[in-house]
Order: sequence, then C-alpha cells, then structure tokens
Amino acid sequence: MPIVDVHSHTWRFPEDFNDDFRRQARRAKAGVELDLTVRWEDYERLSVPDVTTIVFGGKARLSGLWVDDAYVAKYVAAHPDKLIGFLSVDPVVDGWERELRVGHQDLGLAGIKLMPMYGGYRPDDARIDPLWQYATDHRLPVLLHTGTTFIAQAPLECTLPRHLDVVATRFPEVKMILAHLGHPYEGECIATIRKHPNLYADISALHYRPFQFYHSLMLVQEYGVWDKLLFGTDYPFTNVQATLDGLRSLNKMVEGTNLPRLNMEAVERLIERDSLALLGIAKQR
Repeated sequence: MPIVDVHSHTWRFPEDFNDDFRRQARRAKAGVELDLTVRWEDYERLSVPDVTTIVFGGKARLSGLWVDDAYVAKYVAAHPDKLIGFLSVDPVVDGWERELRVGHQDLGLAGIKLMPMYGGYRPDDARIDPLWQYATDHRLPVLLHTGTTFIAQAPLECTLPRHLDVVATRFPEVKMILAHLGHPYEGECIATIRKHPNLYADISALHYRPFQFYHSLMLVQEYGVWDKLLFGTDYPFTNVQATLDGLRSLNKMVEGTNLPRLNMEAVERLIERDSLALLGIAKQR
C-alpha cells in the first residue's frame, strides 16, 4: 500500500540557520553538531517504494531559522510526482501576510507550516487570526510544531497542544496536524485531537525514544484515537525505513511481561492511512 509521509523538511544547510541555532542544536545529540543536509537521494534510499511526501522549510526569526518558500517550491518541482510542498510564515515578522499569499497563490504550495514555539508566539493569538481565516477560505491544511526543542529562547508555553483547542473552536473547518504527537505533552495532544474532527497528530521523530513512544501510543489506544494519527518522519532527523522499523518493533520491548500490547493492525492502518485525502490535498501523478 502507498505511504504518505506528512512531515519532511528541506533547506540549505548551514546557510538557512544562524550560528546560534547550530550551536544549540548540539544538545539534540550529546554535544555533536548535527548534519542537517537534505539530499533527495538520501531520503529515497532510506525509504520504501511508493511514498508521497509533504515537505516544508520553516521560518522563525527568534530561533535563527529562515527558509525561503521559493526554495521549497524548487525542491518540490524537481519531483512533483513524489513531493507536495507547504509554505511557512513567521506571523510576528512584518510582511508575513504577503508571504502567505505568494507561497500559496504564486508558488502553488498546498498547505502551511507554523513553528509557534520557535517564533515565540501562541497559535491562538488573535493577531494571527487572518492566517486562520485564510486557511479556512482556501482550505489549506496547517501543520504546527508542538512539543519539545533544544533552543533556549523558544518558549515552551507557545508549544502546548491545548492552545489548538481554542483555534479549532474558532476556526473549526481548518484541518490541522499537531506534529510529534505533542511530545512530551502527548496526553494533552491526545485530549485535544479527540475533541475536534479536523485535528490530527503525526508520529514523526518519536521512534528513537521507544519506551516513551510505546507509552504514547498506548494512550492513543486507550483513548480510541488511532484514526487521528498520521505517519511522518521528520527527515533529515530520521527517515521512512527507520520509522517503520521502530513502529513495528515496539511490542518486542514488553515481551515476557504483563504490560499491554499495542494493536498492530491499528499500527498498520496508521502506516497506510490516506493522509492526503483526510487533509483535502490532491495528489499529482
């Protein structure tokens, strides 16, 4: 069955990051500077056949990350049968509304990526209501970073999944993806996506903390929201094959114990979910 990876990055590394971001990123891997170079050949080599991938850059002046949407569009145009591009805006930086229109109307990008914590704003701030209204009017899905970070100046208060409850109540037609299942606020994320028909969460960049991942998916199982989870990787931080292997091996940790097992049929449905149809995105072939 085809797989949709809803969470993949593209950027120029290191050009699209300032020195402070790169220095702080060493906390993500025991003091070693991460190589965040994006190469399509690497993504494809570490993938499986017949994967469609949503890809975006990111904009967050506070944290020192800025990827031009034109670069994202160029990356997508090189593989239009495989890639779907999302634009990004930093809604506390002047000119963001124009960038929103250009990314969507001129560059043809199919959704929006927001980084509230990295930008230092809450997604329920009334000042960015025009973004939510634009997404409503044009039926654009919005993927938001929710969860942890290694950047000191990025406020955790801005990343809490509960803030999307307010947004979804005011703009119920917008389809949203809460990235990383809100890690480490998974319970809060699950409570939020359960309430709202158009809210989903992706499982990107979670498999390399296997016990926490098992615990998080057990919460998903106990709350009955398997249908609200979407497959994603967070490439270049990890890849398709590693994410699949991690998902499918979680129950091995509890062999020989009385701990409950994850429903592996539900896991396979998650892997094969037609996320593009759920998000209202047309697939180009």
